[in-house]
Amino acid sequence: MTGQDAGGEALEAQLERAISAAMLHLRRHSPFFATLCLFARLRPTDSIPTAATDGKDIFYNPTWLSTLLPTPARLRGLLIHEVLHAALLHVQRRGGREPLRWNIAADVVVNGMIDAEKARALGSTGVLELDLPDGAVREPKLAHLQVEEIYELLEGRAELGCMQDLVDGGGGLDALGLGELEEAAAQWRSALNQASTLARQAGKMPGGGDREMATAAVPQVDWRAALWRYLVQTPNDFQGYDRRFFSRGLYVDALEGQSLRVFIGVDTSGSIDGEMLGIFLAEVEGILSAYPHIQAALYYVDYQIHGPYPLGRGDTPPQPKGGGGTSFVPFFDALEAEGVDDPYGQSVAVYLTDGYGEFPKAAPIDTLWVVTPGGLDNEGFPFGEVVRLYGTDQP
Repeated sequence: MTGQDAGGEALEAQLERAISAAMLHLRRHSPFFATLCLFARLRPTDSIPTAATDGKDIFYNPTWLSTLLPTPARLRGLLIHEVLHAALLHVQRRGGREPLRWNIAADVVVNGMIDAEKARALGSTGVLELDLPDGAVREPKLAHLQVEEIYELLEGRAELGCMQDLVDGGGGLDALGLGELEEAAAQWRSALNQASTLARQAGKMPGGGDREMATAAVPQVDWRAALWRYLVQTPNDFQGYDRRFFSRGLYVDALEGQSLRVFIGVDTSGSIDGEMLGIFLAEVEGILSAYPHIQAALYYVDYQIHGPYPLGRGDTPPQPKGGGGTSFVPFFDALEAEGVDDPYGQSVAVYLTDGYGEFPKAAPIDTLWVVTPGGLDNEGFPFGEVVRLYGTDQP
């Protein structure tokens, strides 16, 4: 055995002992992170400069990882960092998005969760010692959001290119196939659910990341897909016999389809900038072009209401009005005044907003809230279904 081989084996053994010690520390102080780590397979490789995940396994460069041996808290932080990337399905959820900006957004979430857990642990009797390597990406004001939201909010940020060396990435790893990624996602969702259950039983759920963990545990539905459930034309009313079949001696029940009425509220308050308002209106035009059988009525609403503006396929929405404070009450009051009472689900309200405003107690019809990146948490909406307005950027 050469000295080089012996040195490599010695380093490998040293790293294995350090990783085992990190796992033991987590098991004592954090059932959530410890459980996730049990599902992780750590693999050494020289093909990447630091550490990364391919969505299934965790990879690390042994030489680089050895630089963290003098600081066990950083080693633990790095281990949790990579495991969270895998468990929160950041590889699977990226789709066709720009890799650097997505990695930075994902790092904001993961490092925010680690910082929150570090702060929470300081007030507990059993101290979970965590830290992160120098230069770790942090954006405390965004860390509570979903990665998809942060990705949208980071668009155009000039400093992103300077962060290339600060984020991990799998550029040296072989990409997994779609089937492997789906199988890994199912395993990590199971791990995330088990870890959450054990942590809640022990009263040691980690701080921060609630919104992100909910996204990973239950796949997010694009708002257009959510609207589709309302817009699909379902024949459901027997209208006698279909005369087209009389000549054949057949008496076939005829079905009559129903058009859906969509009442669209667009938030034009001062918190919605011109760019977001343009996105809102583009979404409205998308509704009209994609679903020609709907009957649409558009309202612009800040603390006052403007409309309704009847719209059909090919129509251009009128110039927006508003710019003041935010109240959702006028919109739903207007629907009640119009006598919208729909026990058969033939009408739906779609409200595009950031969610920050005054709510009524209830709505007269089914409501779909389409919320901007960084908007109000789902739990803040007193009724209706909430979906997030961000592109999937699928290839």
